[in-house]
Amino acid sequence: MSTIKPSQPRSPQRGMTLVEMMVALAVSLIVALAALAALNIARQGFTVTDAASQLRENSRFISDLIQRLVVQTGFKDLSYATTMRPTNVTGLVSNPPPSIYGFNNASRATTDAWNAKTNRVAGTVGYGSDILVLQFQPSSSSSTATVADGSMINCNGESLTTLPASRDDRAISILHVGTDSDGEPSLMCSSIPVSSTTVTQTTLVRGVENFQVLYGVDSIAPGNTSTSVGSDNIPDRYLRADELTVSGNLTATYFNWRRVRSIRIGLVLRSPLGQSNDTSSISFLPFGAGRSSGTASDGTALSSSNDPGSTSSENTFTDTRLRRSVTFTIHLRNDQGS
Repeated sequence: MSTIKPSQPRSPQRGMTLVEMMVALAVSLIVALAALAALNIARQGFTVTDAASQLRENSRFISDLIQRLVVQTGFKDLSYATTMRPTNVTGLVSNPPPSIYGFNNASRATTDAWNAKTNRVAGTVGYGSDILVLQFQPSSSSSTATVADGSMINCNGESLTTLPASRDDRAISILHVGTDSDGEPSLMCSSIPVSSTTVTQTTLVRGVENFQVLYGVDSIAPGNTSTSVGSDNIPDRYLRADELTVSGNLTATYFNWRRVRSIRIGLVLRSPLGQSNDTSSISFLPFGAGRSSGTASDGTALSSSNDPGSTSSENTFTDTRLRRSVTFTIHLRNDQGS
């Protein structure tokens, strides 16, 4: 006869107490907040990395473009490069504008003239930035060619296929700082083709707030008025555009510009607002830091109180933008004579 065992008593079920639930919610909240903080830090890091990468890419693009434009400067088409400039020819300019030219602390004026400019006023966007004018002729493959070979470009990156109509007919690329449609300071290109006076303006790179140019010259001093100095074709000092220009003396001015053998470019590029959390005071000098010189006012070798935009007092910032200063030197390849 089987014996029926009595059923075991069940254990009483227990739920979470209010205290346990509150502790669990608090722990979950802490974990969620920590995850959100980590995500925000990671996102900020990605933003900074992306903005810094964009600044590097913009500076590389500007450097490559300006170097290509500068080595073209002064180039003459084959038919003119192989012949001497004739004299006493009706209509031929005896003192043509030099191939390289510039203006210190100036913006482009609203006119199609290649040498148009307006002096910048302190406190305005792009204050201190310069204008660089580069002139050259498109190249043909032979003296009998009817079109250029397209190897020469303007500052818009366009290949030029129209040949010059005369010895002094040249394409012109003008680099300067202007404002884009939303007011952002940008490096601009104003190009003028051969046999034309029409200017086409294009935004090249946004966020360029300072564009400085110095000119390496051969055997001349600031304000030189002599047109018979010696030459070894080696730059021995760097001058500003206003130190090469002699007021009321176009002959001496053009002579001085033809003594340019290299140029020194300095830029300050910036990102949009909010790309950095660092609002401490930082200086970004267009020509970089260096030892003080006789013309320096803040320990920077190529800065001068006479050159707006080159000193630390004008390049110190406390906003939430990333910035990058870029400087490089380019030697002119072609003869800058007439």
